[in-house]
Amino acid sequence: MKTQTLSEQIKYWRDACLTKLASEESTPFGEGTLVYKVAGKMFALLRLGDELSINLKCDPQEALILRDTFHEVIPGYHMNKKHWNTVSLTSDLDPELIKGWIDDSYDLVVKSLTKKQQAALKGR
Repeated sequence: MKTQTLSEQIKYWRDACLTKLASEESTPFGEGTLVYKVAGKMFALLRLGDELSINLKCDPQEALILRDTFHEVIPGYHMNKKHWNTVSLTSDLDPELIKGWIDDSYDLVVKSLTKKQQAALKGR
């Protein structure tokens, strides 16, 4: 990822979030943060700039393990630190590992939806 330009990196991570079923992108916090939602609930926040990072929802126990294991993972910036991690996207972490965390974040949010909302997603 380090050989890609910043705009290429942003496109890569945007695509990773937007490929999730019924994912929607918005900028409710300004142009510097891209927010990804499913059924109106956030699952990722992509912070733009030289220090590209992504906030991802996480199981509280798993969040602690990831923070202890990877110095590139810290408590969620401006988020509930129990449920959110911030991951540096300018680090040497394997992009596939981070994409797996995006999947986990998305899945957590989908599981929190009502059965009716989940059925509507599957029926798309």
